[in-house]
Amino acid sequence: MKIFNWTNMRLVLMLGAVIFLFSFSSIRNQSRKLTKSVVVFEGDNALFVKRETVNKLLIENKENASSIGKDKLDLNKLERRLNSNEMIDKSDVFVSIDGVLKAVVVQKTPVARVFDKEGSFYVDYEGGIMPLSDNFTARVPLVSGVINRKNSEKYSQLFRVIYDDDFLKKNIIAIEVMHNGRLKMLNRNYNYEIDFGDIANMEQKFKDYKAFFQKAVLDSSLYKYKKIDLRFTKQVVCTK
Repeated sequence: MKIFNWTNMRLVLMLGAVIFLFSFSSIRNQSRKLTKSVVVFEGDNALFVKRETVNKLLIENKENASSIGKDKLDLNKLERRLNSNEMIDKSDVFVSIDGVLKAVVVQKTPVARVFDKEGSFYVDYEGGIMPLSDNFTARVPLVSGVINRKNSEKYSQLFRVIYDDDFLKKNIIAIEVMHNGRLKMLNRNYNYEIDFGDIANMEQKFKDYKAFFQKAVLDSSLYKYKKIDLRFTKQVVCTK
């Protein structure tokens, strides 16, 4: 009995041809140059970092993507380079079938702007430090007082609570951190000061404030107050 007959030989030859063609096409594909590079920003339309800046990092300071061969690409390296930018939260870099080098970029989200002795910076949604941008200014609460780059993360949850709430995000425009840890806040459309106390029970305090505001705004009594005291949970004490 023959181990190899014509049918078996034909299968072996076909398999060899497939392997050869696949290897040949892979090598040829890797030797090709890119056609172009594309940067796509996901999420908020506010561009804190220029598209041109991201593209320059993407093509490693070369004039254009068409001068780069696919075999020279290190996609992981490119992602690390983009993610090291202080304005970028994360990125995904890949090459499409038609040779387009594409980067999908998610920028950091600022939730507060801090003023300290060394200048000004943003606190992002994750509690990290984010520099100011020449391209766009975020509409977030302005924070001053006893706060700096070292202790700003302590208040990041407070900033997130304000950012995630449509009412608070629209109305709380400034926060001052006092030496005793108490917080003073300002509302956008009224002259009163909010004595928030410390950051303990912040969700309940904001809930109390929103309930009070929705009731008081109906009779225009908010214009009469100089201070709204939220230090005691489930209580709102007003001073004229």
